[in-house]
Amino acid sequence: MSSRTNRRLSSASAIAAVLALFFWAGAELPRAQSRAPELPCDITTSERVVAIGDVHGAHDRFVSMLRAAGLIDNRQRWAGGRARLVQTGDVLDRGADSKKVIDLLIKLEREAAAAGGRVHALVGNHEFMRLVGDWRYVSPGEFKAFQNPDSADLRDRVHARNAELAAERARAENRKFNEGEYRAQFFKDFPLGYFEMQRAFGKDGDYGKWVRSRLAAVKINGVLFIHGGVSDKVANLGCQELNAEVQRDLAAAPVPTEKITSLLSATEDGPLWYRGMASEPEATFEPMLDSILRRLGARAVVIGHTPIPGGQITTRFGGRVVMIDTGMLGGEFFKTGAASALETRDGALAAIYEDGRRVAITAPALALATK
Repeated sequence: MSSRTNRRLSSASAIAAVLALFFWAGAELPRAQSRAPELPCDITTSERVVAIGDVHGAHDRFVSMLRAAGLIDNRQRWAGGRARLVQTGDVLDRGADSKKVIDLLIKLEREAAAAGGRVHALVGNHEFMRLVGDWRYVSPGEFKAFQNPDSADLRDRVHARNAELAAERARAENRKFNEGEYRAQFFKDFPLGYFEMQRAFGKDGDYGKWVRSRLAAVKINGVLFIHGGVSDKVANLGCQELNAEVQRDLAAAPVPTEKITSLLSATEDGPLWYRGMASEPEATFEPMLDSILRRLGARAVVIGHTPIPGGQITTRFGGRVVMIDTGMLGGEFFKTGAASALETRDGALAAIYEDGRRVAITAPALALATK
């Protein structure tokens, strides 16, 4: 992380103690229904499985894809019956409507379970970043979503208290303190809604509890679904221990800035960040992929995280790696991005796009796993 990010994290941590004095209890979000007992690394089903990659706050396009895949109706209610939806993480950051995306996923988790289906919403690197206070990619719209009529007053009170402490430190160190400059920087660093969002994603916040309950991976019919990918180092853990390690990281967050990089969830070869499956040359990496899949007990891996130029679901290594991050958010972040979903049904695979197109995918390893 950059020194600027470290300074911001330290500042946010210092403010957290003051902030606690000002918060009140808010209304609770609807709780997702408890999962039926099943092993997330050994799921077998004959039902349809639909996987959707990185959303990044693109709520409306996410809704369009869920409709195109027949998973929700026009009122955004679960209509997928016993189907399974796998969302491979990164619903947060960049786009404006990530709060609405999480609210929808929480609702669909409950509704799908009641219908005999299942929603597997996995954790991505941006969910991890939110928990540890790395907010470099938080959009103005995300802060705005947490604003309420008391936001300005709350920020004024937090600023006043922190300005007082900063002035005291300056006097003790025989330094000048410019209150105007401090205020301008404070309001720039902490826009309206910042403190409400910090609370919401804290250990006791509803969104924080939801993110901390996420798994890093599920394996369905021999296919592993994960956000970034699995490196040689991580493959030794296996699916179950990989999940356990990431959940320990999430439960521990936030942690001191200097300890973040020691967590599996923060490392470049960890399951939330690894890009090797998407970028390594197929000719030279294939033996390593064979070894990784063997240790995972998987036939194929479906990944998000690495956007695909051209916005089309892509296979590698003869279909043993399927990339589904097609840059759903689009716009300035993903200029050629598109919304998409990967569907497996009765051994047949298809890419579904927002315009209703269904494109058959040839992926022998994945097709074998879904029969």
